[in-house]
Amino acid sequence: MQDNPARPAVGVRLCAVADLADPGAKGFRFRAGDTLFAGFVVRMGDQAWGYVDSCPHAGWPLSVMDDRYLVRGGDKLLCAGHGALFRPQDGVCIVGPCEGDRLTPWPVRIVEGAVLTA
Repeated sequence: MQDNPARPAVGVRLCAVADLADPGAKGFRFRAGDTLFAGFVVRMGDQAWGYVDSCPHAGWPLSVMDDRYLVRGGDKLLCAGHGALFRPQDGVCIVGPCEGDRLTPWPVRIVEGAVLTA
């Protein structure tokens, strides 16, 4: 059961894997009436992880600019609002005011070169 009516159903094609840099990330927004769902996908090699685009500390989106979720080295996710760092593989905050908390997962999978909701 979905808690947000704007959250896309399972099996929705988000993008081609080739549309994501390696490493890279891309944000997605969906609307149902007045309700918005914001999520993003992170790619590292042949793996991808999805998260709801909301900082566990403050509730605001992680990126202030489209698709700018990773630090320069590409190995951590950054909350631009207060500098918290998260591991892309599991969304756990490793530095910042929400240390030990985690991003809310948004399940995705790679099928035949495309990133789909799962």
